[in-house]
Amino acid sequence: MEACNAVEREVDKVLSKFGGINEHAERVLQDITGNIESLKKELESAPQEHELTPAQVVILRQAMNKIREAVQRLATDHRDLHSTVSKVGKAIDRNFVSDFASTSREDVFSGTDKVQLLNQVICQHFYRQGMLDIADELAQEAGLKMEEGGKEPFSELNRILDSLKQRDLGPALEWAQSHRESLDAQNSSLEFKLHRLQFIDLIQRGPAGQADAIQYARTHFQQFVHRHEKEIQNLMGMFLYLPHGINSSPYSHLLDPNLWVEIYDVFTRDACSLLGLSVDSPLSVCINAGCTALPALLNIKQVMQQRQVTGIWNGKDELPIEIDLGQESRYHSVFACPILRQQSTESNPPMRLICGHVISRDALNKLSNGNKLKCPYCPVEQNPLDARLIYF
Repeated sequence: MEACNAVEREVDKVLSKFGGINEHAERVLQDITGNIESLKKELESAPQEHELTPAQVVILRQAMNKIREAVQRLATDHRDLHSTVSKVGKAIDRNFVSDFASTSREDVFSGTDKVQLLNQVICQHFYRQGMLDIADELAQEAGLKMEEGGKEPFSELNRILDSLKQRDLGPALEWAQSHRESLDAQNSSLEFKLHRLQFIDLIQRGPAGQADAIQYARTHFQQFVHRHEKEIQNLMGMFLYLPHGINSSPYSHLLDPNLWVEIYDVFTRDACSLLGLSVDSPLSVCINAGCTALPALLNIKQVMQQRQVTGIWNGKDELPIEIDLGQESRYHSVFACPILRQQSTESNPPMRLICGHVISRDALNKLSNGNKLKCPYCPVEQNPLDARLIYF
């Protein structure tokens, strides 16, 4: 973050200096233009064969010298500005390292199989983003064999999301109704929130839309009474303030445009969950995690080079330091021991203690004292033999 702030300060200097030079140049050019216009009028008003007087010659020479000096000053200011702009590039080079090779392993993407998997991940990302033409072209050039019907779900989801951006609820409601049983099984409130937005759109039309709003409520809200009774009561209360305007009523919060942002996120989350997909594509998750972790990796790289322990990095599978990527980016596809901070393996599996806490077998052996073991998280004493192997 400090690197970005340092570059931003240099950019601010450039913008400030550019603004000052621009204002100064405009004033100088206006003065010169006005002076030349006045001289031009004076010369045009003179007789055709009129010869310049010595005083007029002096005035023209002074005007020419003034123009020459102004042009020289503007050129000097331009050179100074170029010097300030070049400092931005130097600040970027100074604060950002372009060589990231030391923070990665060369064998990660080596081999035909790994390259094929990487292309599949990129192709799937394009499908998720609705870039079907790019994804198809990549699949064709890379020789990928995409599963039959693999892109249809993404195509449908992007079509519905585009409709929601245009505040068209029709496609989303049709999708939610066709998947009602599955959505109810995962306790989703998507369909109700879609109907709520449709009802609010009708009632916002004023008294002219009252009959349509009442009919819509009778048709669609009855099935949601047992789960959303309070919300439906609030929606019905809007009718009381319809003649005087809902914007000044206690229910004005139901007109908040953020409800459309919320329904966009709710649909994305529930639809991806229904299809067994993550909300974010694996490619975007990896890139975001990498961008977050990269500064810390570069810092530890410099420290390790100074202490001449660079071989430790390449000799282990795990990172040499712990990097916090935030609550949203905590993934454990493999159990990681909270004591030794190592991923479990077949020779070092996770073990469940009688108190319910889980540690690795190596941690269990190191913490054991004969037939006694005190849990590192709670004061329960137990026999290490009572620990049970866990399969995830």
